[in-house]
Amino acid sequence: MKTFALAGAIEMSAIIAPIIGLLVIVIALGILASNIKVVQQSKAVVIERLGAFRTVWGVGLHLKVPFIERVAKTVSLKEQVVDFDPQPVITKDNVTMQIDTVLYFQITDPKLYTYGVEHPMSAIENLTATTLRNIIGDLELDQSLTSRDHINTQMRAILDEATDPWGIKVNRVELKNIMPPRDIQESMEKQMRAERERREAILQAEGQKQSQILVAEGEKQSAILRADAAKQAKIMEAEAEKTAKILAAEAESEAIMKVQQATADAIRLINAAAPGDGVIKIRALEAFAKAADGRATKIIIPSELQGLAGLCASAKSVFDTVEPNPPKK
Repeated sequence: MKTFALAGAIEMSAIIAPIIGLLVIVIALGILASNIKVVQQSKAVVIERLGAFRTVWGVGLHLKVPFIERVAKTVSLKEQVVDFDPQPVITKDNVTMQIDTVLYFQITDPKLYTYGVEHPMSAIENLTATTLRNIIGDLELDQSLTSRDHINTQMRAILDEATDPWGIKVNRVELKNIMPPRDIQESMEKQMRAERERREAILQAEGQKQSQILVAEGEKQSAILRADAAKQAKIMEAEAEKTAKILAAEAESEAIMKVQQATADAIRLINAAAPGDGVIKIRALEAFAKAADGRATKIIIPSELQGLAGLCASAKSVFDTVEPNPPKK
């Protein structure tokens, strides 16, 4: 029986030993796998060894010592946005308002962020509310409503300096909403409505003024154009009359020149023909005859023409007595 029992034990141990070895290997692999850490982009892992800070892992594959090292915190290095609830604040002129803020921040030092403050988000929210109350407390209501950029800049500078020991950088602070009491809102709406109506009246008056100016300017330009047109018409009429007179004068001058030329030609012809004294006297008599046809009541005939006149009268009487040619039978 003892031999049989011993053989059975040996046989059992031969079966269990591989199983135990396999379990050991699986456990070892599991422990090894659990201590392999892959850090993603824009992440940082804070590692502690035996409860003390050891290092900060960046992007890549890392292996920590089992049972000795542990991951204290995984930190995101991206810019984060947190929207805080509205906070009651009192202005310098004792007006209570509700203001909610939006904070943009980024973790720059994972070690300080892990060990610098217990609850970072709660600390930042309380610090933001306190800073906002201090800044608004020095401003009146109107200044608070119109100085958002100034308030944002002041808050960002103060919060960034205060959170620097926590490994946090405040990039931007924005006042999301400023909500005065209801009665003040109604008063502001009435004031804004009155201001809009005033501006509308000013714009209408300016529009009417501009319209009148444009009408007057149009009438002025029209009068100027009419006067200029009349002036141009008179100038053109004077130019036409001047041109007509010039043409008439030129025509008259040309006619005189032609008459003078004809007279000169006649004189040259007479001189060339060497006329006698009788021809000249007859021409003179014709000239006085033409003069007699005028309005003159008295004509003085030179003595040398009187004989010629008598000769002409005698010749006329002789020719009148001569019988004309008798008709042919």
